[in-house]
Amino acid sequence: MANRFALGAPGVFRVPSTPVRGLGGVRMDVCAFAGIAPRGPARVPVRDELWPEDRPWTEAGRPVLRSVAVPVEGWDEYRRLYGGFEGPGLLPYAVAAFFAQGGRRAYVVRIVHEYGAAEPPPADPLETNGGGVAAGVVPGALTSGGGALRLRARDEGSWGNGLTASLGFSLQPLAFDAATTTAEEVAVPFGTELWPGTLLRLWLPGGVRLFRFVSAVREEWHPDTGERVVFGTLEATAGAVPLRTEVVEGTLSVDDGDGRAERHERLGLSSFHPRWMATALCTDSALVFPAPEWSNADLRPIDPELRRAAAPSAPQFAGGVDRWEKVVPADFFDPDWVPDDEERRNGVQAVVDATEVAMLAAPDLYSPGPLAPPQTFAGPVSLAGATFRPCVNLPAGGPTPQGTAPPGLDGLALDPEDPADLAKIVALQQALVDFAERQRTFVALLDVPPGLRHRQILAWRARFGSSYGAAYHPWLRMLGPDDRRPAPVLVNPSCVAAGIIARRERAFGVPFGPANELAAGVVDVAVKVTPGQHDELHPAAINVFLPERDGVRLMGARTLSRDPSFRQLSVRRLMTMLRLVLQRQTQWMVFEPNDRTLRETIRQSLLVYLRQLYVGNAFRGATEQEAFFVHCDEALNPPPVVDAGRLIAEVGVAPAEPLEFIVLRIARDGDGTLRVEG
Repeated sequence: MANRFALGAPGVFRVPSTPVRGLGGVRMDVCAFAGIAPRGPARVPVRDELWPEDRPWTEAGRPVLRSVAVPVEGWDEYRRLYGGFEGPGLLPYAVAAFFAQGGRRAYVVRIVHEYGAAEPPPADPLETNGGGVAAGVVPGALTSGGGALRLRARDEGSWGNGLTASLGFSLQPLAFDAATTTAEEVAVPFGTELWPGTLLRLWLPGGVRLFRFVSAVREEWHPDTGERVVFGTLEATAGAVPLRTEVVEGTLSVDDGDGRAERHERLGLSSFHPRWMATALCTDSALVFPAPEWSNADLRPIDPELRRAAAPSAPQFAGGVDRWEKVVPADFFDPDWVPDDEERRNGVQAVVDATEVAMLAAPDLYSPGPLAPPQTFAGPVSLAGATFRPCVNLPAGGPTPQGTAPPGLDGLALDPEDPADLAKIVALQQALVDFAERQRTFVALLDVPPGLRHRQILAWRARFGSSYGAAYHPWLRMLGPDDRRPAPVLVNPSCVAAGIIARRERAFGVPFGPANELAAGVVDVAVKVTPGQHDELHPAAINVFLPERDGVRLMGARTLSRDPSFRQLSVRRLMTMLRLVLQRQTQWMVFEPNDRTLRETIRQSLLVYLRQLYVGNAFRGATEQEAFFVHCDEALNPPPVVDAGRLIAEVGVAPAEPLEFIVLRIARDGDGTLRVEG
């Protein structure tokens, strides 16, 4: 047998045992949110082996993903990508509430409308499926065809109308060998960075300056010195040998007028350049895309002096439109999705590839009512001056609210108090739970529709029966950070619960029930649940938020399962975690020798992992034998199974359920003594 360790002096050496492959937990504190945002990634061009990213992503035939799941790790990052509270949707409130409760990581899916055959998309790929993308001209350069340098906002929405962009140029002197440089090519020392597509500004006799692109680069030995020389062939003759040569590179500055700014430096001005401006904007910018008409062209500065062009007097970008009113509930789902489909999908199905997601919430799945319009307030009027003057009594009333309401979510408007609309809401929520049950990697968090009476809530609950769903009631009044709305907004309780679940999981682990926690930032509840109502709602698996002296507390952590074994959300999440660990961390078994050694290794790995969970109070039972078992032996794997290339292991666990009820018995003795027994 070959030695697996270094031998030293003669003696007896112990052969080290093969380490047992360990199993570890998976993250269960990540929530995905799908809803309406003023801006953010949507209709993103596909990048794969058929559509690579080393060229601009603006080809006419390149497909786009209407929905993408993007991870964010804080409110500031969310606001940078998706905007604030200026839109009509509840998505920003949901994400803000999640992070306020202690959530650390979320995935966001911006929902936009899927335009059908009745609404044909324009031919421009950046306006695919309805447009609404702002565009503007950047002065200072023209395309090789004489057209303007046009940019598009990264995604649709009126936010793009506030964009400004300016193009500047940087110069770097280029040392060249005057003896071998001609009007057709420039000779530079070996090691000089010179690529095809590099733009040169040539100084010719008589003060003439002109621009030339390097069309090809080659290396040769200098005929006199014997040293290697790099020759850059010019696209067209300069007419004379240049006296001076400079490399010209672009610098593009972009600002959206809302605190987001970018500066892209050392940009190439030809599609052959390794840092071609169009490709660099596609890969590096979060604000703009290149317009398709120049993505494979060349750009030439207009001014030989390379002075920065004056900014346009009128708004530079225009055409961005918020099309929130066109979004309908069907846009939240991909009708073509099937489990284990490798194709990228839209709507909530976009989270399939986000393997971290353990919870799913759709705060804008329907709109029970419009939000109040944001307000801006005029500052206090001041008549102060340099001289004393008589006092003036200002009119009472204080600042005057200004601003208009943004367009509402007309296509998502459903009234829970209308029986027909309530049936549609239930169908949408059932579709969300069905998706979670078919995916089996996360739990769908639902909201009891607002405005329902107590008996209607119980009837609503009866429509669900899956452990992959959990329901929360009532809706909560919250104020978002930097929100300009005049009063607290009714926010989905499921999104607040998602943050509480994440906080409890990070603090104590999955086995502990994610309830009995105060909700941070909640001002009040939409409706107060009476003790009698709570006595009926809790057994019915409606997780209730109750106002207390110290705040609003989440009082339940149950699923919508009809199976008593999975009534607790902690049990569902624990079993999901176990399945994911075994599914994702045992792939190394494939193509291993299917023998007794492999079976024993698997058994030991599972025992070690389950023992760790047992010590962490994940299982009930006085001993390990009562808490879990692992079978992986010859009885489960007889010769026919082994010959078929299969291996079978059985794992059984007894999950511990969280304590929900404390029963005390108060007894009064004959002498008046009180005894409390529990």
